[in-house]
Amino acid sequence: YKVTGVQTCALPIFFPESTFAQKPFKIVIDAGHGGKDPGRPNKGGIKEKDIVLNIALDLGKKLKNSGNEVIYTRDKDVFLTLRQRAKIANEADADLFISIHCNAFHDHKVYGSETFVYGLHVSKANFDVALKENEVIFLEENYEENYQGFDPKSPESLIGLTLMQEEYLDQSILLASFVQDNFRKDLNRKNRGVKQSGFWVLHNTYMPSILIEAGFMTNPDEGAYLNSKRGQVEISNSIYDAIKIGRAHV
Repeated sequence: YKVTGVQTCALPIFFPESTFAQKPFKIVIDAGHGGKDPGRPNKGGIKEKDIVLNIALDLGKKLKNSGNEVIYTRDKDVFLTLRQRAKIANEADADLFISIHCNAFHDHKVYGSETFVYGLHVSKANFDVALKENEVIFLEENYEENYQGFDPKSPESLIGLTLMQEEYLDQSILLASFVQDNFRKDLNRKNRGVKQSGFWVLHNTYMPSILIEAGFMTNPDEGAYLNSKRGQVEISNSIYDAIKIGRAHV
């Protein structure tokens, strides 16, 4: 059921017919950061690692209640390397990998959600987002050995990566577009689009994979929303519904 293009939503998507039906669909949910890695900074004391964990757990609960198999990379406040996150998904032979994050920017007026897939169509802004997420590598012991010389700060390192995700790119883009559409239509969130960039964790997972930047913690209004129970539940609802929409296009 591979997708050959993304020009219309009528194309077959990666969800097998059994999704939300008989055979469990295996989904790995990755709450970004954790433990000694708090994630993006916020002067109000809001921690990205806590927000994304709450969203991930709520999303997982909804998916489990619909008969799907859910695997969390973390279900508590612990530190995981990027290699560990990708390994969990690959060893589970998952059907889908969803990584959840929050954004930050020096201009507090910036707001909105964006969803990333792995790819090399990388603008300066997209590279900066990937750079911040990949820099967690520096918190790991023996990172130079583990990542074989990969430098998160180097655009050449991203360009030099082999495209393990290439065959899943169209499928990932389609799911990412459903997520963004739901954020816009259901939650009236500013849609910053579906984008490609060189996230290590997306590159090294062997299934359709997306990384969601749910909003900007540095925007006062959006930060408060992200840190609220209501906001976290609404965001998980939108992601869950995006998966159901994907099922409808089989």
